[in-house]
Amino acid sequence: MADDVKEFYKEFPRLAQKMAQDIPDMVKGFQGLVGKSLEPGALDTKQKEFIALGIAVAQHCAPCIYLHTQKAVQAGATRKEILEAAGVAIFMGGGPAFTHVAEVVKALDALGAA
Repeated sequence: MADDVKEFYKEFPRLAQKMAQDIPDMVKGFQGLVGKSLEPGALDTKQKEFIALGIAVAQHCAPCIYLHTQKAVQAGATRKEILEAAGVAIFMGGGPAFTHVAEVVKALDALGAA
């Protein structure tokens, strides 16, 4: 299963680049929103990635889970911190969110996060 996530990490940048060619204004606008939303302010980037990850789990979005798990690791988050943040989404999203924490585990395994 972690191999599927590793494949996603390889494939998504290529697909995102293709989207940027096909709909450049949309991609540029979205990337600007993402960049501004996640830059440090009153909350640091790691904290903001925890929020994004929790929402991704609650919304059952596997690609979002993979990307925000990756970004949280890149922001210095530990496996324990990431899983605790994902766990908060369970109480907000119930059973469906609980089952999607498995996607967080798969992403952490694919990233080799300790």
